[in-house]
Amino acid sequence: MLVVDKRTESRPPGAIPGASEPNRLRADAARNRARVLQAAERLFAAEDPRQVTMGDIARAAGVGRATLYRSYPTPASVATALLDEHERRLQDDLLRGEPPLGPGAAPADRLAAFYAAMTGLLERHLPLALGAETGSARFRTGAYGFWRVHVRTLLIEAGAPDADHMIDVLLAPLSPELFQFRRHELGHSTAEITASLEKLAHQVLTERD
Repeated sequence: MLVVDKRTESRPPGAIPGASEPNRLRADAARNRARVLQAAERLFAAEDPRQVTMGDIARAAGVGRATLYRSYPTPASVATALLDEHERRLQDDLLRGEPPLGPGAAPADRLAAFYAAMTGLLERHLPLALGAETGSARFRTGAYGFWRVHVRTLLIEAGAPDADHMIDVLLAPLSPELFQFRRHELGHSTAEITASLEKLAHQVLTERD
């Protein structure tokens, strides 16, 4: 007697057995990633992001450590993933946005606008920035590389001497640790910090003949 496999019988013509498995695995991975990022954002906002461990994130997200490590090697990499979306929006504005943040304005005005955008980003997402860019790790992020190219371009357009030596000097005030110190220990407002950086931009990038 011929035995019909009901699973095969109900399968659409031409379907490959097990073909839905990769889709299910991808969906599971996407759900786990969302849970991890949501849990991590809460942790980073609630305590010093530099003290958050992978175990803390795994427990808060309700996933195993092995699941977490498959996507993220360190807490900083989780913070970087969260911060990345906000930074990519700013990068797009620098490339294609309206002046003075985007192309079309004088270099000093563009640097001042960049400073204002960055201090706004730090004000809104400081826990993420602290978690993602602790110490020398900050200089190895893709975003920092993008900021370096942008500032170097403005320095060259303004005719500033020793442009390559000035890039990191101009980016140093945007260190998350320094912003935290000025904002929360010295008590400077974001507006005051921004005003001081805008003044710096115009002092350094005054266009030369």
